[in-house]
Amino acid sequence: MTSADLVSAAPLGLRPADEVMRLERLGSLHATRLSFVRSLVRQMARQRWQISRERFDLDANGHGTAIYRLQTPHGRYHGVMFAQPLDDARRSDRVIAEAWDVTFGLVEGDVDDSLLAQMAANVPLQEAGRQHPKVLVLSRANKSLRNFAHFVEALADGEQPDPAWLTRVGYLYRTTAVYGNGKFGIADFARLLDNPDFRRPFSAQMAGVYLLRHFSIEQVEHLAACRSPDTACPLATELRRYLGIGNSTGLGMAPFLINHPQLIAQWVTQRETALTLALRQAPEEAERERLIALTRRAMHHLDETVTEDAEQAERNAVTVAALPDVLTWLASVPLEAGIWQQLVEWSARTLPLEAQELINTLLIELYPDQVDALEDQMGVAENLDLAPDMPLMRLRQLIETHYGWALAHDYESREGAYWFWYRSAEKEEPRLGVRHAEPGAEKEMQIAIGPRVARTHQGVCEFLEDHPRATVVDFLLEHPRHKEVVRRIQTLIKAPYGDIHANLWHRDMKPMHLLRTKLSFFGASRFDPKSDRWVRITLFQGAPLVEELNAEPQDLADFDDWSFPLEPAREGDARSFHGRSGVVAE
Repeated sequence: MTSADLVSAAPLGLRPADEVMRLERLGSLHATRLSFVRSLVRQMARQRWQISRERFDLDANGHGTAIYRLQTPHGRYHGVMFAQPLDDARRSDRVIAEAWDVTFGLVEGDVDDSLLAQMAANVPLQEAGRQHPKVLVLSRANKSLRNFAHFVEALADGEQPDPAWLTRVGYLYRTTAVYGNGKFGIADFARLLDNPDFRRPFSAQMAGVYLLRHFSIEQVEHLAACRSPDTACPLATELRRYLGIGNSTGLGMAPFLINHPQLIAQWVTQRETALTLALRQAPEEAERERLIALTRRAMHHLDETVTEDAEQAERNAVTVAALPDVLTWLASVPLEAGIWQQLVEWSARTLPLEAQELINTLLIELYPDQVDALEDQMGVAENLDLAPDMPLMRLRQLIETHYGWALAHDYESREGAYWFWYRSAEKEEPRLGVRHAEPGAEKEMQIAIGPRVARTHQGVCEFLEDHPRATVVDFLLEHPRHKEVVRRIQTLIKAPYGDIHANLWHRDMKPMHLLRTKLSFFGASRFDPKSDRWVRITLFQGAPLVEELNAEPQDLADFDDWSFPLEPAREGDARSFHGRSGVVAE
């Protein structure tokens, strides 16, 4: 790359990075139709992926092995599940756990007796095992014990479980890690680059989670039948759809956002492009009515979302309280060209951040024909290039123009340098320490980009005082420690959504915003923080079922309409619901 290759403008028509990449806004994102769970389900439906049970050797306690075949037009895969007894005292969502209720892997190709034996000996060990390179995804999950017990008891008695249990906790199992990309000996990332089934980011991991969801349904029905074969009944279809898979995750996600800036920039760029495409549409009355229905659904979904975290509960409540004004606005403003742009501008002036981003999500939902093609643009070949011939004065100008957010922060005060990031000795996982109160700051992980850019800028300015005609390579020959930051700056001028505009050392920095940023692109819903450093979420709640994937082709628009799912009505409920996603009719 030469200096002439660098461009400084953000993609035409998209929101500026200084608005989009603020940490507080990123921490207000919702899943969109470009989220990985949504795009995977569309792909499975469009290509008629077939999922069948190949083995189901579970005992009366639900322990044993299950294998599901996943057949696509291009290949064959198998989800291999190992369910084992687990003492309650050993059940933990922490990454340092050593045993789980279920461990599983997604395998490329067939599973013969030799491979199954190898997996049975190693998959339950997870990180401690010697995993096979045919395994694409490795994961583990724990039961939601109260939900699980309630579902088994109700089904054994021939009754349907109370849907409110899934509204409180939307799953029977929650994963605590979903590994891919060569972790612990499984298939390397390069194996999937040319794979037509799983070349999109995290699609193989999401497929493994989808199979776990199906296993959780079959396992709970099996246990009910074992307990009471004469009275047991299967789980109703609406409850099956309302059942998701949980995930418990912590600060381990944070470094990914920093270490893969081009990939993050690509995700955000596609989301912002989708929003721009939606804003350019000239809506008809049908689109307005659709947006009104989606807004009502999202309002009810957030109102039903349960969290014990006071801050998140307040954010949900504030968003719900704001949405009736949105409905009034939609009903009263004349339908004309530019109405969606008017809506976004009005929401930016009047609504809280989370409600603003919800409106953006719902606008994107309106236009699948324009938006869905972007799902194939979510990946990128990552390579931070260096332009050594760039005049050093030009680098200084680029920093001051595009990294003003980094130069504006104070990194010397106790407040501005409150946190430091380090890697724990237990599991090599990221942690936060208080710089002036806890030991270990000398081993800090270089996650906070802001202070690094500020140090590089200071070094560049000092070097220019003595060498005003210097190039970048002149500077780096004398100060090689700045090379990584210089490469990042020069590369991300072309990918302006790659850096989070925040001081990740500051006392007021909220780690939960980092977690939510990545989880929103996965397709997470029902954010339930358990502290300021780890959160439980739900995936695939409301998604079509395996039997629906395997059924005759149907209208994809209806099949794909499952965002913001609502609690299914019980018999005798005054409310009525219709459609796969449970749109409220009042």
